[in-house]
Amino acid sequence: MHKIIKKEVLSEVVKLFEVEAPLIAAKARAGQFFILRLDERGERIPLTIADYDREAGTITTIFQEVGRTTKALGKLEPGDHIADLVGPLGQPSEIEKFGRVVCVGGGVGIAPIHPIVRDLKKAGNDVITIIGARTKDLLFWEDKLAALSDRIIVCTDDGTYGHKGFVTDMVKEVAAEGEIARLWAIGPMPMMKAMAATTKPLGIKTIVSLNPIMVDGTGMCGACRVSVGNETRFACVDGPEFDAHLVDFDLAMRRMAYYREEEKRADEAGSCKCGGGCGCHS
Repeated sequence: MHKIIKKEVLSEVVKLFEVEAPLIAAKARAGQFFILRLDERGERIPLTIADYDREAGTITTIFQEVGRTTKALGKLEPGDHIADLVGPLGQPSEIEKFGRVVCVGGGVGIAPIHPIVRDLKKAGNDVITIIGARTKDLLFWEDKLAALSDRIIVCTDDGTYGHKGFVTDMVKEVAAEGEIARLWAIGPMPMMKAMAATTKPLGIKTIVSLNPIMVDGTGMCGACRVSVGNETRFACVDGPEFDAHLVDFDLAMRRMAYYREEEKRADEAGSCKCGGGCGCHS
């Protein structure tokens, strides 16, 4: 059992939890994730490690309530417990001194960008951070990332805060100012696809973090397979980070939609007054 130490409501649907997980905190590195199970009958879902405190033995995760499990998770409070946490999983980010680098976080993708920005700065890079969301209410951690970056750029699709436009527009402007040695982009799949299309003609090495359907997180089930450079790779053990210019985003997005109807039915059943399992929504 893992105790929830802290909870922050970042928006109506985005929550932050700090959870006791000393074994994960001891080994966690930028770019990695973990899998949780709310109870012994719960589904396994992967969540990003947005931060960790080795001394306190805690990890921080930020998630958006989109389905039955994340909505149930979002209702928990400090002092409540999560049954299982497994991690850290996946390959850590490749961190070294590259020069002038750009880190882009879109929506909830702002969370996993945080440890990458921190470690790149520690390695001596000139770090430019770009964060964006559909609207101002969905932005978070601007101050936290600004303190770690040489420069931060904020944008919203609707113009309610910062620059009006997409993160790809900001990347084009930064690229026009000088060479970008490497770029990380984490966010919704369409955003990462658009970023790959933007940076490829500019010759910017681009890394994305993929979040496909995942079950065991150890490479055994094959649910998280993605096509990278026309080869099948598994996001849980080979990733989650991959060369954006080699990812087949169209295939990845089709695979993510495979169980949309089942997820919808499960969500509806979970919100039923009978508590689900009644067959009302089957």
